[in-house]
Amino acid sequence: MKLINIGFGNMISANRLIALVSPESAPIKRLIQEARDRGRLIDATYGRRTRAVIVMDSDHVILSAVQPETVAGRLVSRHETSEEGA
Repeated sequence: MKLINIGFGNMISANRLIALVSPESAPIKRLIQEARDRGRLIDATYGRRTRAVIVMDSDHVILSAVQPETVAGRLVSRHETSEEGA
């Protein structure tokens, strides 16, 4: 199982990640509100501004204070490292 750091020591499973998006658009804001209403929202921002919204295959939505590009870079570098070791 590959884990990705999404900030402040919080990790998610790379295999379960569906989408990594910015929170500014209206459809993403609706997605966040719907997840909150269903009890499927995980806020990992530690009170900071939400910069990335992570959608998981379990229908959970995770809020992160780290830029989407940073999380994606960690995913790519983690993937490259595991391929080099194989």
